Amino acid sequence: MTIWRISDRLHRWRVPVLPQLCYVFNRIVFSTVVPPGARIGKEVLLGYKGLGIVIHRRAVIGNRVNIGANVTIGGRGEHHGVPVIGEDVMIGTGAKILGPVDIGKGARIGANAVVLCDVPPGATAVGIPARIRDGSENPSNRSEVDPGSSFHAN
Repeated sequence: MTIWRISDRLHRWRVPVLPQLCYVFNRIVFSTVVPPGARIGKEVLLGYKGLGIVIHRRAVIGNRVNIGANVTIGGRGEHHGVPVIGEDVMIGTGAKILGPVDIGKGARIGANAVVLCDVPPGATAVGIPARIRDGSENPSNRSEVDPGSSFHAN
């Protein structure tokens, strides 16, 4: 995130070339696409130093968001809007958040989930396509491994 923060500040100061060099460095060294100008809050944690993470240039990410490796936060071809991620959100490894969706404060996105619709604050979304899990299911009907608990990003 340090390289992105430097790139973003240079971009806002309208310094030519340097923000793009920082972007390319991040892309080559960390396989991360975090363009200058993306709105990313404070204390955002990119798992494994951002390995494989792709963030749309117009995406909005709140404070204290934990993003696992290989996550995509981007648009969808037929929609102009991009994701807006609230504060204190956990996004599991490999998740895809696509299109004009709002992820509410404190929400959790399971590993490899594909989120195509809004997730309310405090909710957990799992599956392909992602569905909201309310936690009221009978525990005997669940598999032994809870898919909503795979949120480790480091």
